[in-house]
Amino acid sequence: MVDLHDLNRPGVKCTWCPGCGDHAMLSALKKALVMIKQDPEKTVVASGVGCSSNLPHWINTYGFHGVHGRGLPLAYGIKSANHELKVIITAGDGDTYGEGTGHYIHALRRNVDMTFICHDNQIYGLTQGQASPTSLKGTISKSTPYGAIEEPFNPLMHALIADATFVARAYAGNLVQMAEIFAQAIAHKGFSIVDVFQPCVSFNKVNTFDWFKERVYKLEDTKYKPNNKFKAMEKALELGDKIPIGIFYKEEKPSYHDKLPQLKNSPLVKKKIDNVSIKKVMEELF
Repeated sequence: MVDLHDLNRPGVKCTWCPGCGDHAMLSALKKALVMIKQDPEKTVVASGVGCSSNLPHWINTYGFHGVHGRGLPLAYGIKSANHELKVIITAGDGDTYGEGTGHYIHALRRNVDMTFICHDNQIYGLTQGQASPTSLKGTISKSTPYGAIEEPFNPLMHALIADATFVARAYAGNLVQMAEIFAQAIAHKGFSIVDVFQPCVSFNKVNTFDWFKERVYKLEDTKYKPNNKFKAMEKALELGDKIPIGIFYKEEKPSYHDKLPQLKNSPLVKKKIDNVSIKKVMEELF
């Protein structure tokens, strides 16, 4: 059995701001991995750049801290090399829905067997407070002093349109529900996306814990069933005085790597390459 202490990195200090929702997300991820009894040595957490992307430093699994907007392709490379690993991506709303939008859309439609957890604080926190793709219209920030004029990016709607097989939203102020959603997302076979409302206490003075507390409600409390894509889309568009959190949609279908004949017998990292020659390929190139 996996012990929660096995997922802690001794002697490594977490540098997130006091009160940041990222602390709860880290705790929820650790709890989720324990809940599904996931072996830390068979787990990789990949990230791009941002406050959220420091998370691999503070969890005792394998980790890869990449470059801005590139957490998803890095994770895809890891999964392709060894599809027996459980691969988790942790990134922010700017990192993924801004710099990495193209990677996000294609990971969704390919149904790559990975879990993407977005720290959605609706602001660029690491660079101290610019509007992000999910900032609400009218948001006043360092980059939008007269208010954001763009419509906010809706990650759940895009996920549903791109045929994602697990679409969920959590709130950092509810650690118990968040851990349960993470556990189901990680156990899901296929691409799972969990967008987490994670208040930035330093730079987002609008979308605070109190702001969300007045608005969020659990889908499971309404007898909602996550098996109808059109109803899921209706809920994904519900972003006003009431905002749903929970699992919006899930379905089972073959993942991207299930359909690759090269991986049928074993992962790429276990295949023998001593009899492989690239001489012919090199000759064609040069």
